[in-house]
Amino acid sequence: MKRAFDFVLALILLPVLLPVILVISLLVKLTSRGPVLHWSKRVGRDNKIFNMPKFRTMLPGTPQLATHLMTEPDKYLTPIGGFLREWSLDELPQIYSILRGDIGFVGPRPALFNQHDLISLRTERGVHKARPGLTGWAQINGRDELPIPVKVQLDYEYLQRQSLGFDMKIIFVTALKAVKKEGVSH
Repeated sequence: MKRAFDFVLALILLPVLLPVILVISLLVKLTSRGPVLHWSKRVGRDNKIFNMPKFRTMLPGTPQLATHLMTEPDKYLTPIGGFLREWSLDELPQIYSILRGDIGFVGPRPALFNQHDLISLRTERGVHKARPGLTGWAQINGRDELPIPVKVQLDYEYLQRQSLGFDMKIIFVTALKAVKKEGVSH
């Protein structure tokens, strides 16, 4: 049922978001060299690697690290990268990943392929069995500011409480936080 909900909601949102996606694509192309999309290797359900698209907000050649682990992430930002991240607009291409079934709207946020500590703790707690999400319980409770063990505990709590109603609450709070630009550090 959760997969059907994700698929139908993505199909409904796609025509609404398509004009925004096209405008942002054009702006990314006009303001920096390189591709419009950045395809990030992420860890999905059962620790399988998949490629997840985001609008490119960093310059070509940027190290493949979680932004919060970089010493000076701002020096890698494209001219509109900060704006896209501030408003979480860089995430819009992930509707493709939702339609494919790589992620859902709600679930543990997919780790980068090289975040071994996060992947290991999630595997220990069984979180790796869940389909990752565009947003999740950990995202609305601190995002990148959370220490990894706390993030994994929140991911585990999500698995225990998972329901359509809980997912709707997380989606609603995510939208509020995005509008308020809350929890965005880079």
